[in-house]
Amino acid sequence: MSSSDNATRRAGAILTVDLGAIAANWRGLRDAGRAASRPVDCAAVLKADAYGCGATVVGPRLAAEGCRQFFVAHLEEGIALREAMPEHPIYVLNGLLAGTEADFVEHDLTPVLNHLGQLNVWRAAAQRYNRPLDAVIHVDTGMHRLGFDAEEAQVLINERGRLRGLRLALLMSHLVASEEPNNAVNGEQLSRFRNFVRAMPGAPTSLANSSGIFLGPDYHFDLLRPGAALYGINPLPGRDNPMLPVVTLQARILQTRRIDAFQTVGYGGAWRSARPSRVATIALGYGDGYFRVLINRTYVHLAGHRAPVIGRISMDLVTIDVTEVPEALCETGAVVEVLGPHMTPDDLADHARTNGYEVMTALGRRYARVYVDPPEPEPDPEPGPEIAP
Repeated sequence: MSSSDNATRRAGAILTVDLGAIAANWRGLRDAGRAASRPVDCAAVLKADAYGCGATVVGPRLAAEGCRQFFVAHLEEGIALREAMPEHPIYVLNGLLAGTEADFVEHDLTPVLNHLGQLNVWRAAAQRYNRPLDAVIHVDTGMHRLGFDAEEAQVLINERGRLRGLRLALLMSHLVASEEPNNAVNGEQLSRFRNFVRAMPGAPTSLANSSGIFLGPDYHFDLLRPGAALYGINPLPGRDNPMLPVVTLQARILQTRRIDAFQTVGYGGAWRSARPSRVATIALGYGDGYFRVLINRTYVHLAGHRAPVIGRISMDLVTIDVTEVPEALCETGAVVEVLGPHMTPDDLADHARTNGYEVMTALGRRYARVYVDPPEPEPDPEPGPEIAP
């Protein structure tokens, strides 16, 4: 028996990640760019451990699919990914922290420069190493978070010599409300970015994140930067999800008990039975990223039967009401679907009053992780989800 089989056998909860679905989602997003009148490349955002799916596994799988450029948020994420992917460009969105220039050079990582101070430090590093270094310029077009503000962007336009010694790998910005196609801020940002690009010719350009891809070809520029959509999160809130589901989370029943009417369950007696009931306890909790706010607000499934989550979410345990579930399905060791066909990350996010991003990035490290990559069906003239920008 392999070590992964042993880990699965011993685990209270199992997270299955479908690498084939991630690859198909990437192909669909890439093909949305290819539908434009000019060639558009498609990168992959692997920050937050590939949205909880495992960056050092997802990255090589997407590279094998044809993805050539990758984004992470932190330097340490880039270093870990570089060990798994020795050749592809890796961009670090948070840019340079003081004293990290040598780390970027040693691991062949490219900083996304967010202000003139970072640009000056990186240029000085190029001079010390006596060779050109790649750089990405991030201009703020309305997010007001990271990036060159309007004044600094104008300084760069007026003084292109500040880039001497650097290879400009990309000009980029980030959309504020791309998931809201009718929001006027999208067009305002597009106009600001176009103006900056016109004044800084000669470098590849990138604006569209996952939802931005669906705003249409005007937003595509040279490089798409999908993140959440790769992992099955719906880039079109309120509309049908065009992406394939990626994760399944299952937890085992540890114990089932009968209780009388008017008995409480869990810490603080936060749930009280209205009738004689059967209660099962499953092996996950807020220590695994299952939010405490879900108290009495969501449900799981046993063989398609819905079972409400009841009482407070504990660090390691969740209690569910299985009174309406056939008793034979509720034995110790039975597997409960926490995320999957009946409860997507977006569904759970609605119950937790958050978004699918937080659900995915909160996926715990205690789960046994299983990676699957089923073969593609043949023939498949249009692989991946159908995407119409």
